[in-house]
Amino acid sequence: MPNTRTNAPRGALVFDMRTLGRQAGSAKAQQLTVPAPDDMRLELARVPVGAEMQLDVRFEAVTEGVLVTGSATAPLAGECARCLAPLATTVAVSFTELYRYTRDRHDQRDRSDENTGQDDEELYLDGDLLDLEPVLRDAVVLALPMSPLCREDCPGLCVECGVPLADAGPGHGHEDAPDPRWAGLMQFGNEATRRAGAIDLQEG
Repeated sequence: MPNTRTNAPRGALVFDMRTLGRQAGSAKAQQLTVPAPDDMRLELARVPVGAEMQLDVRFEAVTEGVLVTGSATAPLAGECARCLAPLATTVAVSFTELYRYTRDRHDQRDRSDENTGQDDEELYLDGDLLDLEPVLRDAVVLALPMSPLCREDCPGLCVECGVPLADAGPGHGHEDAPDPRWAGLMQFGNEATRRAGAIDLQEG
């Protein structure tokens, strides 16, 4: 029998397929909570590293390897793209991926002249171990919002003072501020008015 042992490190998202076997049609399902791996992030949204992810996954042995289908839910952190308020929501994803059985050396030689670009995109078991982390990470990152909102109708920030308009209320506003380029002229006009008033008092 071929040696299917591996020295690869075991993580929370690495599953042992020995209990599944390689008989096509055999399957097993698992529901578990796992810590979120790193690099699940965009500029304004992310899944915190180590956050609890709810994972529902099914493994099915097929002729080519192990077909994995599942779903995951994780807490979402970040900032609203309009008002910069902290986010308090979740992201849910689903995925389907085929992990092929590890190729032997003879198979590698037979396929050496084939399209290596397509081959690089395929996933393989490491002996009896299946590493779900890259599939889960890709699914989550693709589902992250590029411009997350704290709510769909978020009005954003006041362009004058920066206060969140949702907190300020509908009556929030600002009087028309004078153009700073006219500040010196207005100051001169005020001084002239005061002098004219003083002259009137003296003449009176």
